Amino acid sequence: MTLSSLIVQLINGLADASAMFLVAAGLSLIFGVTRIVNFAHGSFYMLGIFVAYTLVSLIGASGFGFWSAVLLSACAVALLGAVVEIVILRRIYRAPELFQLLATFALVLVLKDAALYLWGPEDLFGPRAPGLAGSVELLGRRLPQYDLVLIVIGPVVLGLLWLLLNRTRWGTLIRAATQDREMAGALGINQSRLFTGVFTLGCFLAGLGGALQGPRMPANLALDLETIGNAFVVVVVGGMGSVSGAFLAALLIAEIKALCVALGQVSIGGIDISLSKLTLVVEFLVMAVILVVRPWGLLGKPQAVSRSGGVAEAPLRPAGSLQRKLALAGLLLLLAAPLLSGSFPYLTVLLVEILIAVLFAASLHFMMGPGGMHSFGHAAYFGLGAYAAALVLTGLHLPMEAALVVGPLVAAAGALLFGWFCVRLSGVYLAMLTLAFAQIVWAIIFQWDEVTGGSNGLIGIWPSEWAASPTAFYYLALAFSVAGVLLLRRVLFSPFGYTMRAGRDSPLRAEAIGIDVKRVQWMAFVVAGLFCGMAGALFAFSKGSISPEAISIGRSVDGLVMVMLGGLQTLLGPVVGAVAFTWLQDVIARETDYWRALLGIVMLALVLLFPDGIAGFFERITARRREGDAA
Repeated sequence: MTLSSLIVQLINGLADASAMFLVAAGLSLIFGVTRIVNFAHGSFYMLGIFVAYTLVSLIGASGFGFWSAVLLSACAVALLGAVVEIVILRRIYRAPELFQLLATFALVLVLKDAALYLWGPEDLFGPRAPGLAGSVELLGRRLPQYDLVLIVIGPVVLGLLWLLLNRTRWGTLIRAATQDREMAGALGINQSRLFTGVFTLGCFLAGLGGALQGPRMPANLALDLETIGNAFVVVVVGGMGSVSGAFLAALLIAEIKALCVALGQVSIGGIDISLSKLTLVVEFLVMAVILVVRPWGLLGKPQAVSRSGGVAEAPLRPAGSLQRKLALAGLLLLLAAPLLSGSFPYLTVLLVEILIAVLFAASLHFMMGPGGMHSFGHAAYFGLGAYAAALVLTGLHLPMEAALVVGPLVAAAGALLFGWFCVRLSGVYLAMLTLAFAQIVWAIIFQWDEVTGGSNGLIGIWPSEWAASPTAFYYLALAFSVAGVLLLRRVLFSPFGYTMRAGRDSPLRAEAIGIDVKRVQWMAFVVAGLFCGMAGALFAFSKGSISPEAISIGRSVDGLVMVMLGGLQTLLGPVVGAVAFTWLQDVIARETDYWRALLGIVMLALVLLFPDGIAGFFERITARRREGDAA
């Protein structure tokens, strides 16, 4: 590597930093003011590039046509964002913060299928920017002219946002709401208008970022989830609500990526290390380091304590006589389900998927509900359990029984390591650190071809002979799922469970009476990882193979959706949510090509009708009836 090639590569990194900043700046504003974990922000970015492609085709690719199409695309996306905020998000601002995540994830599904319907599944290549299709020679190498324009656009947008936030009254209101939303409302600020304006501005920046990428990359349907992960990383590394922090974080991450590409393969102590492969995960490595060293990000500040007086959560109660009878009746129905396999051959396969989903969701709920620790990377333990079980079978040639023991233990070991770092954070920062560790594990599995099979995964993961039939494996999955749920429930009503909930509800009082809150949370991580790894091991044997998809962001999001759909603050929530989500996904996917949109609409309807989750809604109704009878 020469000095000239390094400099040119770093300059290319500046263009990527500008593109990353435009998306992250909008997300940072929305994140800071509304506290919404907006998973749909990547979808607005995706729509920006699709709309720009269409408008350039209609207006023309001349200088005026191209740049007007870019601005009109950003405005169209901003208008859509305003409609989404007014019609959907404004109705759920008083719902739990993570429940709003469910609504924005439903929007991701709807917008993805809307783009599929309007533009089709193929990649769309837009024209080059007029007058900027060539390149400039620098140090004997060629730099695209358009990249140099993007390098300038990023700082210009940063300057305009700085003027908006520091030299206008509206900007002052935004900064006030970012620092202390409740106090801003108490001082008479119209929060509805402020939230709508900020959300619209954030969507404008996302649409602008997407539209500007048209000459650099094709418009495709995978851009939404690819973009949102990177955008969240930039926001959290820079500091939630800090636009300047987002710019600094985008610059840092993009330049480290460029440096990895420039260095390529290096030798350290006789060991060859391919730094270029780190580009898949370098942003998550940076985020993990930053959050461990500086928990609030580079330029962020600790969030103000919420003053909103929410309804106190009722204590968990053991199952009553009626609940026990209903649970027993449900178990008997599950035991008898294989009798219907003659009429419904697919029934046992679907039920196995549901049982694995129930165990996965129950382990995540154990952390998020009673534990009070939000996790965006729970798929890490699912994947560790699945791959460990697969390697025990295919690599060590041990039987399935040994694999079902080793898989959960390896997942628990991973949770033991990651949890030690994670419990030092809280809120969104904790959630994003869990996502960072999950992506690091995914990158290792994806690239370690000699052991994990890389992107191809591992095959030939079949159950032992006694469990090879669909019915026998169904009963095995049923036994593990029921035992796992009951054991997790038993832990919650043990002294450990009570101390865990005490640390969640009042950490200062818990510390004052001698409870080591961080250690209790750390152990909760391990327990959740153990049972999640059990679900992963069962998943590997149910499919006969395992691939990196099992540990992707999508798997973690599915778990969050299950927990929030059923209800976060009820023990039955993860069971109901896992059953409802898996069944809806299966039924709707077989009925239409646009199953994501239909599933998203159903989820949005459930969000609006049951803001406490399905199980939480019925539990609240039951509690009101008990209070009425007592009165």
